[in-house]
Amino acid sequence: MHGEYKVPGGKLVVVDLEVRDDVIRDFRLAGDFFLEPDTALDDINAAVEGMPVEADASTIAAAVRGALPDGAQLLGFSPEAVGTAVRRALVTAPGWRDFDWEIVHEKAVSPRMNLALDEVLTGRVGEGRRKPTLRIWEWDESAVVIGSFQSYRNEVDPEGAARHGFDVVRRISGGGAMLMGSGQIITYSLYVPASLVQGMTFADSYAFLDDWVLQALRSLGIDATYQPLNDIASPTGKIGGAAQKRLANGGVLHHATLSYDIDGQMMTEVLRIGREKLSDKGTTSAAKRVDPLRSQTGLSRAEIIERFKDTFRALTGAEDGGITPDEYADAEALVESKFATDAWLHRVP
Repeated sequence: MHGEYKVPGGKLVVVDLEVRDDVIRDFRLAGDFFLEPDTALDDINAAVEGMPVEADASTIAAAVRGALPDGAQLLGFSPEAVGTAVRRALVTAPGWRDFDWEIVHEKAVSPRMNLALDEVLTGRVGEGRRKPTLRIWEWDESAVVIGSFQSYRNEVDPEGAARHGFDVVRRISGGGAMLMGSGQIITYSLYVPASLVQGMTFADSYAFLDDWVLQALRSLGIDATYQPLNDIASPTGKIGGAAQKRLANGGVLHHATLSYDIDGQMMTEVLRIGREKLSDKGTTSAAKRVDPLRSQTGLSRAEIIERFKDTFRALTGAEDGGITPDEYADAEALVESKFATDAWLHRVP
């Protein structure tokens, strides 16, 4: 069996192994990483050799870490990366190029419709009725999008939202509130089969699914990095954040919002961003915490989106696609039955 895992922002980890009597045999680690001392490679191989095939990524990582000699240096990879590569080998997990991808970038729709499309298209991918898809959002009004488990009253100042023209809606994924001013952000959604992230920890899948956008940002001259669990950042501040939802049918929704141009003062008047939220961010001001793409690139929002699409095409071979009339119809019905209802919006008061 053969498994590969490209560490986001790091190196390629490759493993080859056999399975006999439900244990790992003839394990061999390779890759373009750096490792000192040289003999630590043998220590890693020995640590994985003989492990049961049901060992999860964290168990494998713990065995590797425990086998490393004092002072060992792993550059470009980690014990967790070895664990992920092993799990991907054992489940024969596919890579980006093993799927036929579509890029969808269509007409502006309401924030509620964007949220409903996320649920509908994720479900279609999970059912095998749609190719894995990257969708760029467009919308024609401003909204605060709160996470599935956030308290409405704790996150949003209704008076401030109304004063600045922001509707308030709730998405199906967890995470924090997104201030989606019209023309001020870039939001994309990935609808992928669970097999693409098979063998990865939940946390690792975040970085894996956003690595392509880090490459796009770096091509624009931004020193972009991923800050666990779900922040995309640069040396001058946070750029955006990601969230996920996994459906029972095997569809995975991964979406991210990046700030193109934002009024920091307005954000503090619409969102209730408290001191506890900012306590580990190295700043006491939400306005200073977010650093938009416009100031870092000098490019228009449309130009940045085109670079994103070009980067994704180059990495995946994606072709342009569209949303079908019946997908729009299903999303419209979901808006009426769910996303436009007070029961959904205030599911957590």
